[in-house]
Amino acid sequence: MNVGPYIIGATTDVFSTMLMVDLGVGEPVEGAGGDILSNITAMLGLGGDIRGMLAVHCPATVAMAITSSFLGMDIDELNEDVKDAIGEIANMIAGNLKAAFAGHGMKIELALPTSIVGTSFRVAGMLEARRVAVPFDMEGSQFLVELKYIVNG
Repeated sequence: MNVGPYIIGATTDVFSTMLMVDLGVGEPVEGAGGDILSNITAMLGLGGDIRGMLAVHCPATVAMAITSSFLGMDIDELNEDVKDAIGEIANMIAGNLKAAFAGHGMKIELALPTSIVGTSFRVAGMLEARRVAVPFDMEGSQFLVELKYIVNG
């Protein structure tokens, strides 16, 4: 299954409907990628017919711009509002993916999102998982939506 177009559709839909923002879309990257430049990452687990993790990786400037658009107020620091907003964006993207995969007869359960703030962390696990990451451009900066997954069955 080629999940890149599903990630693109889910992400652009969330940003256009919830934030009124049109994103630039890069080419999906499959397999192991390079270092992810991120100050905040929100991730949530997937269970059911597809096991894995969806993550949204953002530099601070993008995370604050997303939060400002989401809340309708200026945000100038990585605070609890930013962690909550990026977690909710990840949750909405995962919800859109869940609906898209349901159209293929796949049932997916979503965990609660978790946000991590920092500059030096690595997410490990799921050695047999496929990985697809899609870069998006917003306000002259780039963020990444990543899906690591294993199809059960």
